[in-house]
Amino acid sequence: MAATLSSDHFDNLQLLLKAPSKDFVKDMCVHVVHVAPSPIWTEKAATALAVPEAQIAQLARSLRALLALVVFHNLSSAQQIVRLFPDGFHASLKNLLAKILLDNRSAPLDTPTSPPSAMSSCSDDVIRVLGLCFREAWRTDAVGGQTSLPQLKAVDWRVDVVSSSDALRRMCVPACLVHFETEDVVGEDCVSVATVELSRESLDTMLDGLGRIRDQLALVAGK
Repeated sequence: MAATLSSDHFDNLQLLLKAPSKDFVKDMCVHVVHVAPSPIWTEKAATALAVPEAQIAQLARSLRALLALVVFHNLSSAQQIVRLFPDGFHASLKNLLAKILLDNRSAPLDTPTSPPSAMSSCSDDVIRVLGLCFREAWRTDAVGGQTSLPQLKAVDWRVDVVSSSDALRRMCVPACLVHFETEDVVGEDCVSVATVELSRESLDTMLDGLGRIRDQLALVAGK
């Protein structure tokens, strides 16, 4: 087996000994296979392992190099993968990594022509090649962990009377105050509240737009 990994890669992989769970190790593999780790995910991983974010980036590169090596040599057994690791590497960790890779490996593909050292980068082509070699379930998990738009959790409203403004010292204009509560699906318990003030005209415009969206969604759902 000509191609191998450097000692630095194996040193980086041993950071996973600080992982809080086996699922965390799998999550690391998911992200390096299918997506470039986002700043939010990198920060969370650094906190979980109690290491600087720079070391998370190094760990991600080393995991990607390991995955690339498995694909490059088309390894299909735990014994083959375990033999990639040097003597003295933590036995339980290398067995866990071997199990994760085998449990989530797709059908063998043609052996890649790029050497593993080149595939340890974070380019879109590398992520695409590695992603093709592992189960679609990993792609679903990875997408779920990416930064995405906040989800609307609740809406509340009330009618108020605006009694003054920058232009007029005294006035009496009805307005609708709408409270939106959203949840960031990436963070844990990350709830935000925003309040907007709508005049009658702007409320009519918003309701008209929402009606058009409702009709469009109904049309798409009916196809």
